[in-house]
Amino acid sequence: MDRNQATGLILFAAVILVYSLFFASSPEIPAVEETPQQTEAPISANVQQSISQVLPDSLVDVQRVAQYGALAPLTAGTEEDITLENDKVTVTLSTKGAAIKEVVLKEYKSWNGDPLILLDEESSVMNYSMESAKGPLNLADLYFSPKMDEVEVDGVKTKVLTLSAGTEAGQIVHTFSLEEGSYVVKKSFEIDRFQGVLTGNALNLTWEDQIKAQEKDLSESRRQTKLNYYLASESYENLGAGNDPEEEQVSEPVKWIGFSQRFFTAGIIADSVFQNVSLAQTTPTDSSIVRSMTASFNIPVENGKAEVSFYFGPDKYKTLKTVTDGFEKNVDMGYFFVSWVNKYIVVHLFSFLEKYFSNYGVIIILIVLMIKLALSPLTYKSYIGMAKMRVIKPEIDELKEKYGDDATKMQQEQMKLFSQLGVSPISGCLPLLLQMPFLFAMFFFFPNAVELRQESFLWANDLSTYDEFIKLPFTIPFYGAHVSLFTLLMTVSQIIYTHFNNQLTTATGPMKNLGYIMPVMFMFILNSYPAGLSFYYFVSNIVTFGQQAIIKLFVDDEKIRAKVEESKAKNVNKKKSKFQQKLEEAMKAADANRKK
Repeated sequence: MDRNQATGLILFAAVILVYSLFFASSPEIPAVEETPQQTEAPISANVQQSISQVLPDSLVDVQRVAQYGALAPLTAGTEEDITLENDKVTVTLSTKGAAIKEVVLKEYKSWNGDPLILLDEESSVMNYSMESAKGPLNLADLYFSPKMDEVEVDGVKTKVLTLSAGTEAGQIVHTFSLEEGSYVVKKSFEIDRFQGVLTGNALNLTWEDQIKAQEKDLSESRRQTKLNYYLASESYENLGAGNDPEEEQVSEPVKWIGFSQRFFTAGIIADSVFQNVSLAQTTPTDSSIVRSMTASFNIPVENGKAEVSFYFGPDKYKTLKTVTDGFEKNVDMGYFFVSWVNKYIVVHLFSFLEKYFSNYGVIIILIVLMIKLALSPLTYKSYIGMAKMRVIKPEIDELKEKYGDDATKMQQEQMKLFSQLGVSPISGCLPLLLQMPFLFAMFFFFPNAVELRQESFLWANDLSTYDEFIKLPFTIPFYGAHVSLFTLLMTVSQIIYTHFNNQLTTATGPMKNLGYIMPVMFMFILNSYPAGLSFYYFVSNIVTFGQQAIIKLFVDDEKIRAKVEESKAKNVNKKKSKFQQKLEEAMKAADANRKK
């Protein structure tokens, strides 16, 4: 038996003794014929009734004092829900523990049309605790008094909710503020006095969040849902998007933590840093939950005060970038060699066109036209390069007949011919390679573009997911149980483009057939990708057709042939460059090794 239990029993006995001496009624003298048992019955019932009325509250008070000490008065109260909201978000808080119970994003709906509840008290729990003289104190056990104010700073209205709880020994205050037009809820935690009562120098927070499914395509949502965090050393990290459980103890201080799903993020940002960070995530079998995530860490309390900020909102790159350093990394913009296209070009084009157009199908068409127009010089150079290779095809065929059995000699003679004619075999490919970052950038942009979410165009109800033009009664491996018409159109247009392109090049054999195989492979890959992505590629192919048709009107093969002959006459006695000499030496060495 510990000290608290012994104290409780002594107080319990004292209450019974005091009650029996001063408050209980004296028993009447029983009649002669009545037995002692008959007179004791009503006394015992009376005492028992009094005990049931008096002792529970007394014992509760005793237990509170024993557990919470000077904070015991703060553990009694009535829970009340308080709403903090602006034009973007509604945040519901409880006076019990000053906890965030629910967050609703006003501008968005769930996939089935319901209000988009980013988190609620069933899916998300934040437990704050702090060391006290009586041991760890769970702040969820305390009741706070609310006060709502509205202030205006520099023309921006801000709602401020103050939740305070105090006694003569001190006061604990939680303050939440929300600016108009913002998704960021700022929170400050302050301790006034309570010397020797609250002994810790850090506020411990454990946040458990079961990410609610907001999209119809659960598999795609899980693929893009990650627990992200940003180190104080300015390094972005995450637990990944796999289905296997993951845990990590972060040794470095952390600046922010984000529970990021496909289009939305619930995150917490430190005013200074978070310490002793422990992270975990699992994938439940429940189809209504995307992932289960847990973050546990310490928030330093300096001079009795700690500050953090919460972000509850969409994964818009430009919006996230204004929150804090590195927070925009909650949106996957692709690998470093293509991400610059999305960050500095596509995002700004979307933002600009949104001001004038509300139809996102039209916006995609305009983006294609603008990018194609900017890249048209590269397209022209690529076409000219392929045209030059086409007009010298007879010379190449002669070399194949003459040196077809000797691959090394064939390559050497080809290089010599290209040098004499002033033709580069990569002149047609290099401009295309320079355009590749734009094609790959879209592969990352469209699956993560919240702007396309629930936006319809033609037969597609939602450009952020696949357009189910035909629902199949069976599943085709690697393809799915539906037919995406935009993906089919993209595939057909790519095959036609490849056929047209093969007429302009000297490609033969496997290289020529590869152009037909790739579109079919991409048809299987992109069938379950966003309709906006397939539509972009389809429109891009159509515009490319138009560009090449226009270029062909102004490009004459006879003139190109004349320029080639002119270069040939100039380069008859041209010496080999050092690069050509080294290349020939390398080819001869490779041939010698092959023969050995």
